[in-house]
Amino acid sequence: MDEIYGFTHYSFFTDMSELAIRHGSFDLSLGLPDFDIDERLKIFLKETAENSTHHYEPLAGNPLLRESIIRFNAKRTHAISVTTKEITIIPCATFGLYTSLKSILNQGDEVIVIQPSYYTYGPAVVMNGGIPVYYDLDGDFTIQWDLFKKCITKKTKAIIVNSPQNPTGKVWKREDWNQLYELIKDHDIYLISEEIYDTYCYDETEHYSSFIHRELREKTFCIFSFGKMFHTSGWKVSYMLASESLTIRFQCHQQYISYSANAPAQYAIAKYLDIFNPDINKKLMQRKRDIFNEMIKETPFLIEQPAEGSVFQVVNFRNISKSMTDVEFSKWLTIEKKVSCLPLSAFYNSRQNSDYVRFSFAKKDELIIQALEHLKRNL
Repeated sequence: MDEIYGFTHYSFFTDMSELAIRHGSFDLSLGLPDFDIDERLKIFLKETAENSTHHYEPLAGNPLLRESIIRFNAKRTHAISVTTKEITIIPCATFGLYTSLKSILNQGDEVIVIQPSYYTYGPAVVMNGGIPVYYDLDGDFTIQWDLFKKCITKKTKAIIVNSPQNPTGKVWKREDWNQLYELIKDHDIYLISEEIYDTYCYDETEHYSSFIHRELREKTFCIFSFGKMFHTSGWKVSYMLASESLTIRFQCHQQYISYSANAPAQYAIAKYLDIFNPDINKKLMQRKRDIFNEMIKETPFLIEQPAEGSVFQVVNFRNISKSMTDVEFSKWLTIEKKVSCLPLSAFYNSRQNSDYVRFSFAKKDELIIQALEHLKRNL
């Protein structure tokens, strides 16, 4: 099947990675870490495999894990106060997004999608009977609130926000959430806030969750990812925060789609979360960002804004090619120059070109260094 619900089957992301493998290129295209997970996580998973942890967990998730989530969020710089009735353990962020939309959308409702964005957002809206309304970020990738306001209509039912954002690395500040609230406070509009890179905010930037905002949290589905936090995406365990009333609505649909997430992994993560130090992960990833950004200065690529968060860096490539589209350039760089990236237009619904490509620095230091040394010699 080439087309589903009006969306072309989307394999470009994996296509670029496969192109890198086929041509023996350094692969910086996808945000899949190539380094190992914490050994303690492996030990906890082995322990749980020896216990009776192989059956369904409750619909809301493992009670030990939900208690660990409460303790973890209470220790944050910007503490998130949450109760067990506001927590749902889910298989992944994509599931959280899809099921949140299913919980609130009626046929023909509009959902504002801020672009560039991850490619699942628009299809998730359409598959739940909604209509995506795209707001395109330009220039410095910050929202122009007077233009954003024009996207809101009587049919608007939800807004999807991703912070720290993939692919731009931008992080929403307290002022941004305040601005959004002012626009929607008199409307029946929900917020789906994907905050899966929450532990990766750099320099002086701090993660400020939408769930801290007293008024917004009552209409917010806030999605987090242990897969991104611990580099364990294959374990399929994430979590969502929502008010008690929205959680009930969410779980009503969840029971018919997935019911619960990976049981042994929930036990292992519950134990690990109590000893996990997010500052260590943050410093690890910031060092990788800094290595990438320092070395790419020695190439014709231009970094207009260092990533504030996430595991991606957007760079301008127009000093290298004025004529190629970003898709053509990404393929050329992968095949001819042996370093793989993704075109920024892949993160828009209708754009065919941009001046930017995205690199992932969630890689071993030696891979980043080898790739950038290669570009330095060959561009």
